[in-house]
Amino acid sequence: MNAQDTAKRAAGEQAATLVEEGMRVGLGTGSTTAYALDALGRRIREDGLTIRGVPTSYAAERLARQHGIPLVSLSDVAALDIALDGADEIDEHLHLIKGRGAAHTREKVVAAQAERFVVLADPSKRVDQLGTAMPLPVEVLPMAAEPVLRTLRTLGADPELRMGMRKDGPVITDQGFWVIDAHFEGIDAPAELDRALLSTPGVLDHGLFLGLATDVLIGQPDGAVKHLA
Repeated sequence: MNAQDTAKRAAGEQAATLVEEGMRVGLGTGSTTAYALDALGRRIREDGLTIRGVPTSYAAERLARQHGIPLVSLSDVAALDIALDGADEIDEHLHLIKGRGAAHTREKVVAAQAERFVVLADPSKRVDQLGTAMPLPVEVLPMAAEPVLRTLRTLGADPELRMGMRKDGPVITDQGFWVIDAHFEGIDAPAELDRALLSTPGVLDHGLFLGLATDVLIGQPDGAVKHLA
């Protein structure tokens, strides 16, 4: 296991310790959160922990089932006690960019329903300004892709349609939408960009998570964890 994987595992296992008996838990998508799901599965098997999980993607659902985590939907619970998920960028205000796994729309819905939204990451995800290390994913109706691309250019981005790695054509989300990756040299006004994108016809949602994270666990290469809140 390399240093980055050690850091991810430390964050994931620490996050799993925050889950208590009877909790309703949002289950995120991605490599860091996978360690948390693995740890939760062990607690269910070995300690008899009883929880109900709400997955943020088909991938998270499959992984949760493999680990024996009982699943429900947001139709079955009034709210969530805690949600665990990763991030692609985290700034000093605990604002995030998410969506390299193209699950950001569902992830945002689940995060918004949680009393506590815990973000798991390794040190590479810390940035001084959002948009400097990773593009901003924007989920769009396929027929609106070209108009949204033009709008993003007027907003200062260099956008590109995300294409599939092992298939011809664009990446398709769990909602049947496409993803545009908007490359910025830095996002100066995230709240303004948030409003501009959500008011653009054809945009379902985007990867800016502003004011949602309550806790950030940064795993370290030596296995320690820094807790930001």
